[in-house]
Amino acid sequence: MELNKRKALVLITGAMTAALATAALNAPAQAADKEKCYGIALKGQNDCAAGAGTSCAGTATKDYDAKHWKYVPAGTCTTIKTPTGKGSLTAA
Repeated sequence: MELNKRKALVLITGAMTAALATAALNAPAQAADKEKCYGIALKGQNDCAAGAGTSCAGTATKDYDAKHWKYVPAGTCTTIKTPTGKGSLTAA
């Protein structure tokens, strides 16, 4: 009985490792058609953050904060207009 539990654990571990490896390989392909665009996220709707005093997704405390970014289709960031200006590829 103990041998069957060990085999099951090995199979589960192998399956999880394969799933994680597949996800890691697919991530760059998904990111290739997206870019980080700073200054366009609405309050609480940022994908992540940059700079001191910021953390990650959903933490923007004000609209269009130049420290927070949102993923947008590649090549579109600097054409997005907001009440404070256009999107930027770099944090302010």
